[in-house]
Amino acid sequence: MPLSEHEQRLFDQIERSLAEDPKFASAVRANDPRFHARRRLLIAAFVIVLGLALVVYGTVSQNTPLGVAGFVVMLGSAAFAMQSRRRGQAPDLKSVGGTATRRTRQGRKGGLIDRLEDRWRQRPEGHR
Repeated sequence: MPLSEHEQRLFDQIERSLAEDPKFASAVRANDPRFHARRRLLIAAFVIVLGLALVVYGTVSQNTPLGVAGFVVMLGSAAFAMQSRRRGQAPDLKSVGGTATRRTRQGRKGGLIDRLEDRWRQRPEGHR
């Protein structure tokens, strides 16, 4: 249902006033799970580079444990980055009331066959 002209003007006015408030903008950004996921990705990228530097330094100095430690750091940071990226792109991740909530995935608990059966039951009636 479309908004009336008066409601649309009020909505635009509220949107402009909220956009001009830097305190509100920082509060919304601080509660946005995607913002935190991006920050974790940047930190993970930095740690990957640090681990690569350890691997190179361990190789040059012929210090095998240091090189292995650098590789482990890189591997752990890459896993952390992948997990952060997955969480940041999750469609069911929302910021509600200042806390991040995640809906339960009942559809994914079942297997592929269960999802296919659900799709089959929900198809339009004209295709039967």
